[in-house]
Amino acid sequence: MEYETITTEYLDYGRNKFLELSKKKPLPDGNIFLNLSKGYYTPNGERRYQKGIGFPNDTEFVNQLIDKLNRIHKAQDIEI
Repeated sequence: MEYETITTEYLDYGRNKFLELSKKKPLPDGNIFLNLSKGYYTPNGERRYQKGIGFPNDTEFVNQLIDKLNRIHKAQDIEI
């Protein structure tokens, strides 16, 4: 399946890892969705993708996702 990428942002972390956040539309016609992909940089700087997940381009869903990420981030660490 082919996609039109509407917009993309990258978030680097670790030594050579990244997250790609993008808004895409399946071609020729399809519903716009949001995509989060995990990957790494090769020694020559090229991006390689490992896994991805897509979810609805829905404001309520995105707001709930952001809220839950903030809750998880703010939760106290527990030592086991």
